[in-house]
Amino acid sequence: MTFANILKNNVVLLSISILLIGACKEQRKESTKVSAQKIDYTKKVYPLLDSENSRWFYFSSASRPFGMVNLSPDTQIGGAWGSGYRYKTDTIKGFSHIHAWQMSGISVMPVTTNKDSKSAIFKNFYSKFNHDNEIVAPGYHQVRLDRYEIDAQLTSTTRVGLHHYKYPNNSEEKAILFNLNTLLGPSSNTDGVLEQNSENELSGSVIMAPTHRRPKPITVYFKVKLDTKISSLEKDDETGNFLIILDDKQKDVLMKVGISYTSVANAELNITKELPHWQFDNVKGEAKEQWNGLLGRIDVKGGSENDQRRFYTDLWHALQGRRIINDVNGAYPDNTGDSFRVGQLPLNTDGKPMFNHFNSDSFWGAQWTLNTLWGLVYPEIMHDFSNSLMQYYKDGGLIPRGPSGGNYTYVMTGASATPFLVTAIQKGVIVDELESIYQALKKNHLAGGIMEKAGYEHTTNFGGGFKYYMRQGYVPYPIPEGKFGGHQDGASLTMEYAYQDWTLAQLAKKIGHEDDYNYFLKRSANYKNVFDTEIGWMRPKNVDGVWKADYDPYHLEDGFIESNGAQSTWFVPHDLNGLAKLMGGKDIAVQKLNEQFKTAEDLGYTAGTSHALELHPEYSRIPINFGNQPSIQTAFVFHQLGRPDLTQYWSRKVVKKVFGGLSPSTGYNGDEDQGLMGSLAVLMKIGLFQMNGGTEANPEYQIGSPIFNEINIQLNPEYYPGGTFIIKADNNNDENVFVSKGEFNGNLLKGSSIKHDDVVKGGELVLKMTNKK
Repeated sequence: MTFANILKNNVVLLSISILLIGACKEQRKESTKVSAQKIDYTKKVYPLLDSENSRWFYFSSASRPFGMVNLSPDTQIGGAWGSGYRYKTDTIKGFSHIHAWQMSGISVMPVTTNKDSKSAIFKNFYSKFNHDNEIVAPGYHQVRLDRYEIDAQLTSTTRVGLHHYKYPNNSEEKAILFNLNTLLGPSSNTDGVLEQNSENELSGSVIMAPTHRRPKPITVYFKVKLDTKISSLEKDDETGNFLIILDDKQKDVLMKVGISYTSVANAELNITKELPHWQFDNVKGEAKEQWNGLLGRIDVKGGSENDQRRFYTDLWHALQGRRIINDVNGAYPDNTGDSFRVGQLPLNTDGKPMFNHFNSDSFWGAQWTLNTLWGLVYPEIMHDFSNSLMQYYKDGGLIPRGPSGGNYTYVMTGASATPFLVTAIQKGVIVDELESIYQALKKNHLAGGIMEKAGYEHTTNFGGGFKYYMRQGYVPYPIPEGKFGGHQDGASLTMEYAYQDWTLAQLAKKIGHEDDYNYFLKRSANYKNVFDTEIGWMRPKNVDGVWKADYDPYHLEDGFIESNGAQSTWFVPHDLNGLAKLMGGKDIAVQKLNEQFKTAEDLGYTAGTSHALELHPEYSRIPINFGNQPSIQTAFVFHQLGRPDLTQYWSRKVVKKVFGGLSPSTGYNGDEDQGLMGSLAVLMKIGLFQMNGGTEANPEYQIGSPIFNEINIQLNPEYYPGGTFIIKADNNNDENVFVSKGEFNGNLLKGSSIKHDDVVKGGELVLKMTNKK
């Protein structure tokens, strides 16, 4: 063999070896990928967290992410607060399918009955239960109804609830009671109708009566399919309840309940498309798989088992509460106009909606929570919500804050959707129709827009004090015209408008509206008009410009929304250096806030353990409250004032005290508000934050103090090219809370922040942790 042939053969062998090595590497990658997929993140979720402090839309079990159906047992059914599933109440009053912002409906209860008890069962059908005979997991709920000895299992698709009832072996009739005309959570259900369509199918509808927050009624239509025959359908005229008696031959009964806000036909279509079969375990498994797909976007290593369980519970909360309202074919309820209509979402080439439409509490506080978490980890969710907000604008002329049932609810204050949409654009999640979005947002910031309206101010536009903000640069307290809605607290309104104006200015700058940029930037300095330099606090003033007399910055809701002046003084996320200058300099500002944290530490950094306790004298005077939105950013204020060490110190303490528990009696210690507090907890635990809501060009992430040794964030390749963004905290423990230095992809960080464009390209951020400042 010649040298040339030997060389040629060796080259071939080398090439084969390289290919084999490459294949092995790919196989290892694939193996790692499969291994990662096998992690069951749902097992780390604790759905019972804070369930003693329930709110109608708070608890979730047999539900998909943002599912139209949110099926779960109800132990309390009256009122928006203290209702739904409450852990300490031992009686189940039905399984209802809608637990949403200002919406409820379709409550059912499997029962057993006989000729003697049938008439009474319409009024008295509740059952005791025991937590020992209960399993609760993301997408699934199992419970035993002690009174009837029925084992009930619940799961769902996005728009269809699936029930499995195992009836006892006795001579009682097997039945299901439909409690359609009742009070459920925030709204009365009226005019309930149930009709039998065939031997195993029914259909019906219920009208959700208007509420103080949702001013128009909304109808929910439903279709019911059973895998057994219906012997009879009976109605009680006094209660309006319906009872279906089932074929006595079958002990195990499956029932599908598909819902729609547009028609019975679409409710049936939702069943046909999402649940054509009767395989309960398959649906339960698919629900788990879907939850794991989202929860697994962030994989954490290190920390205690409790730390990890609480983290995934927080992340789970960040992905629910706000509910889809469109059918599988894109039909949706539009209640923004003078009369109800059925709208139609745009469809893609496959005939599927290009985005989902949502029922949602407001984005008040989302600038420090959902903006960052969804914008980085779940951009597809941010994309859907952004398009949904714009659909409301196209239908009703305003981008909403907290739409319900296709209604504008005007929940809370200001134009809270502005930072959300601006950050979606700045992060490249939304790239089309930027001029249209800008003009829609601008409308909200001018006369006739949503800023003019106070909380739940449906028919007037005086409560927001907007004309004074425009004329005098601040909203007076009190509003001279009187009371028109909720939260007419002038100092807070002034600060909120100023921040939101700044975010709109950033978008104006991005798309080349220089005059608008300067105009809204100037308005963003209006917060200075409610800062009293003599006392060093934000302070309400009346329409004549006179400071409020006998002002106490620790007195709750005295010109400030769901907060006191001490908490809300720091609500200047767009110009903290300007705020510090008003206070006399950064050192003075840092010292002031540090003292507030020291005082708040004695009260656990929250105003009690629930939203209801915030008015209690013992808790209302707390200077920092991580149980409600107005001051949840304060730990990261230090970072912006040149003291990231204090951010790291206090954020670790807050995380451990406020977001470290794992029990039904505590969890968010205040107002969870559809994932806001879960998102906040996640961000603080991975050590990333965005003070201004990520609304500037190429948004900055401020680096905090992650509690885990390693955090792997899987980036959505449809939006971001980087694959994985990894945070490693070397030498991390409970004492080593400070970051001595950071490196990104081997390069030393010059400060304590990192840019969005760098993060989404992927790579490794290594933080060297120490116990010294």
